[in-house]
Amino acid sequence: MPSMLDAVVVGAGPNGLTAAVELARRGFTVALFEARETVGGGARTEELTLPGFRHDPCAAAHPLGINSPAFRALPLERYGLQWLQPELPMAHPFPDGSAAVLSRSPAETAASFGPRDAGTYRRLVQPFLPRWDTLARDFMSLPLTALPRDPVTLARFGLAGLPPSTWLMRRFRDEKAKALLAGLVAHVMAPLSGFATSAIGLVFALAAHARGWPVARGGSQAISDALAAHLKDLGGQIHTDYEVKRLDDLPPARAYVFDTSPTALARIAGLGDLYHRYRYGPGVFKIDYALDGPVPWTAPEARVAGTVQIGASSREIGTALRAASREGRAPDAPFLITVQPGVVDPTRAPEGKQVFWAYGHVPNGWTGDLTDAIERQLERFAPGFRDRVLARATAGPPELAARNANYVGGDIATGAVTGLQALLRPRLSLFPYATPHPAVYICSSATPPGPGVHGMSGHNAAKAVWRRLRQT
Repeated sequence: MPSMLDAVVVGAGPNGLTAAVELARRGFTVALFEARETVGGGARTEELTLPGFRHDPCAAAHPLGINSPAFRALPLERYGLQWLQPELPMAHPFPDGSAAVLSRSPAETAASFGPRDAGTYRRLVQPFLPRWDTLARDFMSLPLTALPRDPVTLARFGLAGLPPSTWLMRRFRDEKAKALLAGLVAHVMAPLSGFATSAIGLVFALAAHARGWPVARGGSQAISDALAAHLKDLGGQIHTDYEVKRLDDLPPARAYVFDTSPTALARIAGLGDLYHRYRYGPGVFKIDYALDGPVPWTAPEARVAGTVQIGASSREIGTALRAASREGRAPDAPFLITVQPGVVDPTRAPEGKQVFWAYGHVPNGWTGDLTDAIERQLERFAPGFRDRVLARATAGPPELAARNANYVGGDIATGAVTGLQALLRPRLSLFPYATPHPAVYICSSATPPGPGVHGMSGHNAAKAVWRRLRQT
């Protein structure tokens, strides 16, 4: 190792790995340090239940990953990453056996909402689809890391996206469209009435129409492993099983980049109460299942979808979100996000078997057991589900935080996506990746553009770092 590195990255999640790759690509000497024994962060794959069943402990479907400008600019396929597309990106079943769908086709999606809302949906998404790649780059590069390439479209998107999703849902007349859109917003655990929640729903919908909601062949670990292999080929060093408690634990470097929570960064770098106003959001209770066959969904569309949202109505979804985020209690009928990789990836489980995961929202730091409530919900839409369960691995907020220190209180978004913090995180600043320490930066999901396996927070932070390094 050189006596003085250009950059040290702490945390080998997708953002830390991306930041390290971006710096190494530009000729800087880089070393990455990870507390766990393997890289991955929120993109890992492990045998959590039975031998031969490969589960994703956190993220499993990747609409933002395949659409990420950072990932698309890297040769990750050369290092084994293969995106697999299910027949339907997402389905939202209802108790009567019908379903709304989020399809690659906007027309098919609109048709699933029914004749009264089909035209409304097409008019909503159509202006953005031809300009999606530019819009995604502009949206995910803010703030001030790059000038907008299409400011007119970005401004139009802002007008549609900044209002609460409850306003957006008023455009629709029937429950199928409202419930599906409410579920899209709930992916980031934001209350439906929150600022800019319309943008969240629109981004997920447009991402599906542009490139789908794929899974990574073999598991989400393939994303992290591809980034790590590329980093090594670029000359970067990776040190695992290395916990960092203070800056003195790290080798001398011109810049330190942290893929950690803001509170962990402040503690390690001695920044005091810099992020004392930063708020963490609800936690999740997650169950990974080994199943003796496919989930017995009543709705046929759900049987071929990679992701299935579970919420009988937009009202039920909103009630569940309020209970977890505002009322401090676990919902009686939790909204569930579920992923079934086996519909397209046979490598995840022994022949004829399936892996499946589901999670519901709970208060931050909650210590109860949501298993029964989750499985009651699943039985409403997939009668006989419990009969298919071979084994289950449960993880509430304490277990999730123990596996990944960035998930403070079980918050997998590394910070509440509410109020101004939805856009200006981790603090009110035009330069969110920098800190008062001139050599210390943050690149985790606590920075724009926020949660998800997309690497753009790392990409944006790396820009700030290499600009400073070139100046000095």
